[in-house]
Amino acid sequence: MFEIRENVIHKGETVLIGLFNEDVENQKDFQRLNNQMDGQLKVYIDEGDISSGYKVVSKFLPLKEDGPKRIYVLGLGAKAEITKDKYRKALGYAFKKILSDKVDLLTVAFESMVSDEVAYETAAEILAEALVSSTYQLPTFKTDQKDPVEFEKVTLATDQDEESLEYSLNKGLSLGNGVNTARYLTHLPANVLTSTEMAEFAKTLAEDYGFEIDILEKEDMERLGMGALLAVNQGSTEPPKLIVLKYQGLEKWEDVTALVGKGITYDTGGYSIKPKTGMPGMKGDMGGAAAVLGAMDTIGQLQPKKNVIAVIPSTDNMISGDAFKPDDVITSMCGKTIEVLNTDAEGRLALADGITYAKSQKIDRVLNVATLTGGVVTALGSWMTGAMTNDQQFFTDVQKIGEEVGEPIWLLPYNDDYKAQVRKSDIADLNNSPTRKAHAIMGGAFVGEFVGDTPWIHLDIAGTSIADGAHDLGPKGPTGVMAKTLASYVMN
Repeated sequence: MFEIRENVIHKGETVLIGLFNEDVENQKDFQRLNNQMDGQLKVYIDEGDISSGYKVVSKFLPLKEDGPKRIYVLGLGAKAEITKDKYRKALGYAFKKILSDKVDLLTVAFESMVSDEVAYETAAEILAEALVSSTYQLPTFKTDQKDPVEFEKVTLATDQDEESLEYSLNKGLSLGNGVNTARYLTHLPANVLTSTEMAEFAKTLAEDYGFEIDILEKEDMERLGMGALLAVNQGSTEPPKLIVLKYQGLEKWEDVTALVGKGITYDTGGYSIKPKTGMPGMKGDMGGAAAVLGAMDTIGQLQPKKNVIAVIPSTDNMISGDAFKPDDVITSMCGKTIEVLNTDAEGRLALADGITYAKSQKIDRVLNVATLTGGVVTALGSWMTGAMTNDQQFFTDVQKIGEEVGEPIWLLPYNDDYKAQVRKSDIADLNNSPTRKAHAIMGGAFVGEFVGDTPWIHLDIAGTSIADGAHDLGPKGPTGVMAKTLASYVMN
């Protein structure tokens, strides 16, 4: 997809140039292109036809026959105000606009895209990531679906050495591909992406990248005593799966990060049934699993010298004569008993056994990701992922990475007052739904009961996993949120 070449603009090319507010005429790529066009570019700026305002895209057709075919100018605003995320969104916006004009061959005047705040390697990484994520088109099942429109080749015209940018471009491409993998999986209907099919997808990743893989079947779960996950599966005709992917990038299995993703492929709520308006969209209740698989896709592409294990407890939550019920008492893999007060609080039950299994694999820390609660949507909306932790430094490290990759995270409180609520039961060790108060925190606090002393972060993506409309970095629908944060943390 990408090519790097000397910083010369050729006849007949479509060119994208970036423009900062400061000292426009002295920006190297602007000056070079303006000279090639006999000063035409400066005339357009002087007359107000081109703006350097942030995320303003200007398009024009050069008058000179031996110059480029068309030029897009992307305003980047003030250099001091550009951040990685603003840069990422501006590029995504520009790529979407250019692609909508049916341009498939694009040359980027790359020197114009860098500043002290966004250096060459960083700019190359973000450019590649923004390109593949912003222009991604979700598949449909329409009989007249057309092939997606995409760039055939993007050329970076630059003074920089090719080798210095290749890794950054590949990293950005891999991060964007991981996001799109998560989007694709979350988008699939529940009758297409069953737990069995999710396991098959994981097998494909294992084959492609050399991961170790283990798929635990129902009989394995029964042998290990995974009563929490099995309870959720009781009402289903689809068998549950515990999907385990292991990547060992170090000589020894040490300093291991576990990624645990909620893989509920459809959630009816069980006997605590959702209203009819709450059912559509529940195919996306495996967004946490999708994020983990997207992160593993990126890790597989880049092969870092790190150790990571992915654990995905997967089933649907259905209703039948065999389904679990409010008032049932179940026993989790770690031996803790749980009074079920709400069968629609099923994701935390699946995560309980998933985390317990992950801990048995000699891990050093665990990140769990889940579309866990509607409460986090009420608290934070669709702009921020909610988090809980038992290790402040661990969280600080992950939060910083989330900010850098454009996936902000907000820490919710977690103390003994909240822990006490999930321990209130007359007949069991825990209850799975003590109160509607602080609902998002109660869900995370329940999961925390299975972590012990292992450093842990819980990420609730119920609000951030779906976009209500198209945006700078992608289409309406699944966002693939946290795939970048997870992969970037592991590789950091």
